[in-house]
Amino acid sequence: FNKQRAVLIGINYKGQKGQLSGCHNDVHNVTQYLKEVQGFKDENITILMDDGMHKPPTKSAIISAFKRLVKQTKEGDVVFCQYSGHGGRLPDDNGDEDDGYDETLIPLDFQKSGHIRDDDLLKILIHPMPAKVTMTCLMDSCHSGTVLDLPYRFVGDGDHVEMEMNDRVNFTEALWSGLSVAAGVVAGNAIADAVNVAPEMMILGGGPNAIHEHSDTACCAVS
Repeated sequence: FNKQRAVLIGINYKGQKGQLSGCHNDVHNVTQYLKEVQGFKDENITILMDDGMHKPPTKSAIISAFKRLVKQTKEGDVVFCQYSGHGGRLPDDNGDEDDGYDETLIPLDFQKSGHIRDDDLLKILIHPMPAKVTMTCLMDSCHSGTVLDLPYRFVGDGDHVEMEMNDRVNFTEALWSGLSVAAGVVAGNAIADAVNVAPEMMILGGGPNAIHEHSDTACCAVS
């Protein structure tokens, strides 16, 4: 029997510069949607939030949650990942970025532990995911458009009408062999939109061409 699993992360950074106010609500809304509309079970939903009631979304906790998700997921399963919090950029350290910067997620303890780079997410979450898994990601953060380093991306600037392939992706890499994951990365208000649309409009999968990212040029800062 195929399982539905989710990792939902919401960080408000309470007491820190750049404190946010709506990220916990995002997680609550997505949790409600996944359970009531898509039939996800509580025992298969991992929630990380800095609300004093859930496990804090530190760098190590986020990485561990993604690794555990990959380990538990089997062929044919459905996976849903959500991140609502700050995103950032760091100078590219391996030459795979056209703009010279890696996109990042900013965990709760970023001042001590640093950011989570897109390269790390690719290695931890995307590459090791079993074949024939349907995976959807909602990344509600700044610079989230390429935060998973996926082979296709859609630039929401009003000029682009279709997805573009990232020429730097090596499709012959062994790590991509057999991978058939449909992942959509949606920035900005995607989470709110997702819980307000009709259930039949919420597509949680697709074919290989559904592997894409949506770029958001909005910016925020934490320090």
